[in-house]
Amino acid sequence: MTKLINPGLMKTSRRNVLRGSMLAGAAAMTGAAAMSAPRSPKMHGINATSSRLYRAADPQSADSNAKPADLSGYTRVKQELVAPPFAPAHEQVATGGPKIVEITMETEERLMVVDEDNGASVWALTYNGSVPGPLIIVHEGDMVELTLRNPTSSMMEHNIDFHASTGALGGGGLTHVYPGEECVLRWKATKPGCFTYHCAPGGDMIPYHVTHGMNGAIMVLPRDGLKDKDGNPLRYDRIAYFGEQDYYLPKDENGDYKTYEAAGDDYADSLEAMRGLIPTHSVFNGAVGALTGEGAIKANVGETVLMVHNQANRDSRPHLIGGHGNYVWESSFTDAPLQDMETWFVRGGSAVAAMYTFEQPGVYAYVNHNLIEGVMLGATAHVVVEGQWDNALMEQVVAPRSFEA
Repeated sequence: MTKLINPGLMKTSRRNVLRGSMLAGAAAMTGAAAMSAPRSPKMHGINATSSRLYRAADPQSADSNAKPADLSGYTRVKQELVAPPFAPAHEQVATGGPKIVEITMETEERLMVVDEDNGASVWALTYNGSVPGPLIIVHEGDMVELTLRNPTSSMMEHNIDFHASTGALGGGGLTHVYPGEECVLRWKATKPGCFTYHCAPGGDMIPYHVTHGMNGAIMVLPRDGLKDKDGNPLRYDRIAYFGEQDYYLPKDENGDYKTYEAAGDDYADSLEAMRGLIPTHSVFNGAVGALTGEGAIKANVGETVLMVHNQANRDSRPHLIGGHGNYVWESSFTDAPLQDMETWFVRGGSAVAAMYTFEQPGVYAYVNHNLIEGVMLGATAHVVVEGQWDNALMEQVVAPRSFEA
């Protein structure tokens, strides 16, 4: 079967091309004469580190001599994934024994507007059509059984690397799917905490896919739920899921953002922009202002919100303006949470959970407190809280007025 799957958008057989970033190299070498100049990738080659990573990321096969997993005692359940910033239905404290949690994710390559003010757009590479991909929630000891599908309408190969899993590059080596293919991966959630997942086809395609939105988070809760440093149970009323996405959108000679006809057309231009390591945008949930206005997160005074923050590529420093991180898990849920934090740290390639009980009504700004990114590049979200104001916590004694020197 012939299918458009490479960054140069040249017809290639599934069986005669290399994977990952090597696809573009193959296209540039074998098809330059047949392709129009504007569509031809301007490849700079792959450096040694990327080449080694590419070889590691190539599809792997499980050991044929391995014993079948013992699934006795497991109960099968389906988890219906929902679009960010929301979380799927789940138990905070697990009931019964471990479960096989069945989920389905479909890759989708879609044109998204990043900033309506200046027309910036991107051919986003997504899981289930959203940036970030949906939040997955299981408990320690559960099995995650993922069906990953890549529709025939896709231009590229995709896979998935779960930072929470063990072996085969986080499952990335066992989940390479071409357009029209699907696979099923089952893995055991042995470590509690919040973790990143992302696409990692190999070579330069790894950062290309991640910076085009193909990442998300999974939360592995302790079976007996979250606790403070003294072992007291902690409960939340709702989850707010923030996916911080850095984009590197190419510009033309006039400084205007370029547009492209299809996913992958921007490959060469994007690599050049990415090498500068300076994002054009750093946003929450796919676009500037996605979680403000009508998209703002809603809560009430007295409610406890668990804020899950994923950043698959760069460090971030979240801060809730007007509030705090009452409890913050920057690492595993097995560690005692940090308490009463003003700003917390999300290491690039990780996800973090922070819990806060809202005490005052109003609009709270949740920002990356690198304020250049938070204000100028777009990493700001709003939480709109309803309820009764408490003057004991804050009171405007005198409204702004003029005075005489």
